[in-house]
Amino acid sequence: MRATVTIEKNKLDNLLKETHAKSKSSAVKIAIDEYLKKKKIEKIKSMKGKLEFDMSADEIRHYER
Repeated sequence: MRATVTIEKNKLDNLLKETHAKSKSSAVKIAIDEYLKKKKIEKIKSMKGKLEFDMSADEIRHYER
């Protein structure tokens, strides 16, 4: 999908430098992927202690499907 966005030059320059991407679009894709990954991790961490399992980790590991 194509999208047009306005990004401050210094922010885009910093993003290119930090990601070592060869193009602006690659740098933006990397930044978006990293942001989404971070949000998924935060969501998983927020569930800590809220899930109940009736099997031990060892039983889950060796469970036949």
